[in-house]
Amino acid sequence: MKHHRTSILIADDHEVVRNGIRSYLETIPDFQVVGEASSGEEALGMVTELIPDIVLLDLIMPPGMDGIETTRRIKQISPRTQVVVLTSYHEDAHIFPALKAGAISYILKDMKMEKLAEVLHRAVQGEVTLHPRVAARVLQNIRGENGEEQPLFTDLTDRETDVLKLIANGLTNSQIAEKLVISENTVKGHVSNILSKLHLADRTKVAVYAWQQGIVNRNSAAED
Repeated sequence: MKHHRTSILIADDHEVVRNGIRSYLETIPDFQVVGEASSGEEALGMVTELIPDIVLLDLIMPPGMDGIETTRRIKQISPRTQVVVLTSYHEDAHIFPALKAGAISYILKDMKMEKLAEVLHRAVQGEVTLHPRVAARVLQNIRGENGEEQPLFTDLTDRETDVLKLIANGLTNSQIAEKLVISENTVKGHVSNILSKLHLADRTKVAVYAWQQGIVNRNSAAED
């Protein structure tokens, strides 16, 4: 059985930073750097295409979209993708919006590379890591605050809708991958996002949902 490697996208506007992180991560067998982005917009395009396990994201990437908005949109596109913020900024104005936008971890660039690898391993398991200075600010601010925001409802992307229809028509992941000319791992990523976005437990319920909503009908199934 092939060992699953954690797919990572590095988003930072400084090429030297990206190169340094990539060089280190490529020495770890568990990690696979699947791409690099120098802006928020570029990162979003790559997330849509690659559905990485983790995006390692800088917060300030001028002149375009900042890391906070990028984080929010990444979580809309791919809820399963974990966003790890790696930045030099540890002020409240950066920390809280980033965490509210959906980042699982917030670490600072003075962190040793070995520690970064540990943070990424934890993120894949859904475990939060905050730099000690950041954790102190969070603790001070959340005491006495219990207002919770409602989760954002996000629509499926066009590609996820394609996958949804094929699931409803009874295709397996490998058949879907072949039909859409994408990898089976990417299909699995799309399926995971569909389940998360629609709050459904398994692909059988996805199929039922698609039929109930009229997303597919018996004629289209017969034609396929």
